[in-house]
Amino acid sequence: MVRAGLLAGCILLLAVALLWPISPRDMARSLAHRLLRYAHSSAMASDSVRIDLPEGLTLDQLQSFRPFKNWMATLNRSLERQKATWHPFHADPYALRSVTVQSFDRFGGDRLGFVKLAAAVSNSAGESLPGAALLRGPSVAVLVMLIPDDDSGGDERHVVMTVQPRIPVGSMTFSELPAGMVDDAGSFKGAAAKEMEEELGIDIKDDELTCLSDLAADENAKSKSDDDEGLAAAMFPSAGGCDEHVTLYSLERRIPRQQLRDWTGRLTGLRDEGEKITLKLVPMKNLWREGARDAKALGALALWEALRREGRL
Repeated sequence: MVRAGLLAGCILLLAVALLWPISPRDMARSLAHRLLRYAHSSAMASDSVRIDLPEGLTLDQLQSFRPFKNWMATLNRSLERQKATWHPFHADPYALRSVTVQSFDRFGGDRLGFVKLAAAVSNSAGESLPGAALLRGPSVAVLVMLIPDDDSGGDERHVVMTVQPRIPVGSMTFSELPAGMVDDAGSFKGAAAKEMEEELGIDIKDDELTCLSDLAADENAKSKSDDDEGLAAAMFPSAGGCDEHVTLYSLERRIPRQQLRDWTGRLTGLRDEGEKITLKLVPMKNLWREGARDAKALGALALWEALRREGRL
C-alpha cells in the first residue's frame, strides 16, 4: 500500500513539473523531500486510525504525551457508548477515521507542551463532526479566601487574585485566580499547592484544600446513572477547541486583621518595573465583577456558593 502511494506521488509530482518547470536539481530535491514526508506519514498508519505527523515529531513521542493519551482514551470511550440503543447516534454511529497533527510546541527543551491536531470523525452517511483541537492537558485553580481572625459571623472574606500578562488574549494585565498546570505525575493538589507557595508566598498543605469540582461531581452523580463518558470532574473553559480542563479548589485561611489590612493596601495589582506577576486582594462580594473575564473565578465562585447553599461546605 505504501509502495503504491509512493508511485502515485511520483506521477503527480512529475505531472506538476511539466506544467511548472523548475531546474532538475530543485525538482529532485523537492521530490525527495515530499516523498520522505509522505512515506513518514504512511508509516504511521495503524489498522484502524491513520495518524499523520509533521516533521520533528515521532509516533512514540505523541503516544507518550499524556494529554494525547487521555484524549484518545476518552474519545474512544465516548464513541463506544454509541452501541447502546438509547444513544442518540446509535442508528448511524460516528467513528474516528484519522488524526492529523498539524503543529506542536516543546517546553523546556524536548518536552511536548502543546499539540494542535485535526481529527476526522464521521458516520456512514458522510456526516462529520468538528475535530480541530489543541491538546495541552489539565490545570488547577484555587479560590483562596482570607478571613480576619476576629470576624464574628460577619462572613468577611477577601479573595487573592493574580495579575499577569496573558498574550493569547492580548492582555498585559489579566486578573484571574491563581492557577497552574498539572505535572506529569498527574498530581492535582500538589500542583495547586506549589503554585500557591510560589505566587503568594503562603505555604499551602494538601489537606487544607477542598476540591470543589469533586464535590460538585458527587452531587451530579446522585441524579444521573448512565450519563458518564469518563470526563474529568472539572471545568472545561473551551470545549469547542481545547482539551484543557480546570480542577477547582478552595482554601480558607484566617489571618490577623492588621495583616489583612497591610496586604489589602500593598496587594493592589500594580507591578514594579519589570515584574511579570503580582497579586491583589478583592472583597469576595466583588469577585463576580473583578473576575468577570476569568472562567476560573466565575466557576469557582458558582460552585462555592452552590455547595455552601446545599450544606456541603
